[in-house]
Amino acid sequence: MFTGLIEEIGRVSRVDRTGQAMLLHIAASRVLEDIAIGDSIAVNGVCLTVVRLQDDQMVVDAVPETVRRSTLRFAAAGVPVNLERALLSSSRLGGHLVAGHVDGVGTVANAVRDETAHVLTIAAEPDIMRYVAEKGSIAIDGVSLTVMAVTDRSFQASLIPHSAAMTTLARARSGSRVNLEVDMIARYVERLLRQGLPHTDGSLTAERLREWGY
Repeated sequence: MFTGLIEEIGRVSRVDRTGQAMLLHIAASRVLEDIAIGDSIAVNGVCLTVVRLQDDQMVVDAVPETVRRSTLRFAAAGVPVNLERALLSSSRLGGHLVAGHVDGVGTVANAVRDETAHVLTIAAEPDIMRYVAEKGSIAIDGVSLTVMAVTDRSFQASLIPHSAAMTTLARARSGSRVNLEVDMIARYVERLLRQGLPHTDGSLTAERLREWGY
């Protein structure tokens, strides 16, 4: 589990591909301080397992399903990536709960400055947009952000200067592809409603909410 608060920008130094699977060699410093083989780390919001460690880099393993669902399929030597170690139980949850299980890839439709803020407009498929809500949370390349505005096909999110400096998102331009992970609570709520609320036909009405004390 992660928070979406990026600790460091690493850099891909090498990509070893076997079919659709890959091993990513990532140069880093801070995140290597207390990491061990077998640990999980979020790379641009994708939860991956560390399989090898060297003095100044780590090697992480990505299976075909992970590669297909994320921007990892475009990985190449020299590309910067957002890195975050897994959440400790004693850590502050400054962002939101991020699983590192990417839902899909979005495309930057627009990237503009609004005084000190970087405002991104991200276009995404309907199967992702259905979970995006104004003032809700979303992870973009592993960065926890608050949704400013939503349409049927896109949403906006704003980065404060600190987030822009600490992540790769300030480099995003129109056409850039980004990993998206929606708020996991939205997915669970939808599944419960689809399966049917207890002793109901699954529909949610004002009358039923009153019956339950809301």
